[in-house]
Amino acid sequence: MSIEETSRQGMSIADLLKLSSTLQSVSDSPRLDVEVLLCHILDKPRSYLYTWPETLLSDEQGVMFEGLLQGRQRGEPIAHLVGSKEFWSLELEVNIHTLIPRPETELLVETALELMNKPDARVLDLGTGTGAIALALASERPSWEILAVDVVPEAVQLAEKNRRHLGFDNVTIRQGDWFEQISGQVFDLIVANPPYIDREDAHLQRGDVRFEPHTALVAHNQGFADLERIIADASQYLAEGAWLMLEHGNQQARQLRNLLSAADFVEVKTRTDLQGHERLSYGRCFPFR
Repeated sequence: MSIEETSRQGMSIADLLKLSSTLQSVSDSPRLDVEVLLCHILDKPRSYLYTWPETLLSDEQGVMFEGLLQGRQRGEPIAHLVGSKEFWSLELEVNIHTLIPRPETELLVETALELMNKPDARVLDLGTGTGAIALALASERPSWEILAVDVVPEAVQLAEKNRRHLGFDNVTIRQGDWFEQISGQVFDLIVANPPYIDREDAHLQRGDVRFEPHTALVAHNQGFADLERIIADASQYLAEGAWLMLEHGNQQARQLRNLLSAADFVEVKTRTDLQGHERLSYGRCFPFR
């Protein structure tokens, strides 16, 4: 019996949670995926699913669930199916034009907040996508002045929509290719999560990244081209002792540290994410102005 047929008879939350078994081949968290889909349809928190497991979905809700489950069975990302993703406790709208914010990117936010203690810091977020990094920083430091740029017009529109929804007036979203629109400006902190995957990387054919824009994932020179460009140009836009922080692939840290040191950055270090992968490298601009 199909999901559509059983939904007409009124499936309960408990019944639908059992369908997580149909996602085992496409997801590392099939149970959580079904919970997220149900919470989206019911507009309820996860606790509701287990407090009221006997609740029946309406026919309309059942059909909606069927469509979302089939999308997930095809491998479509949960964030795309529900249209949003939580990052740093902020609910961000997502779409096919940007990367889906990842938990590991929160390491960049944590490090920026830890190392930058200037109360009125000027911050540049390169390749902002959904605006995740800029908006997370704005939520913690309302006195910071943050400029976020992205080359993709649809990404700029989405980041601005998220900014307005969250109400952060200390963030400005602008379209531009890395530094091209910010001539003459100087920042206390530059952060970036640029494309850093080699176009031959087998991971591009797996999981959520199959449905994300490869222009935001893939870089020439075995994934280093954009990282190299940012490092080469960043010092022109950094104030005395300012920081440059870059997210990168887990096999790129040593070369990133070498690139930063060769560009006269000091206090160069790498930090690992919760999985123990080297994920973030950073340094300070030198010589100080």
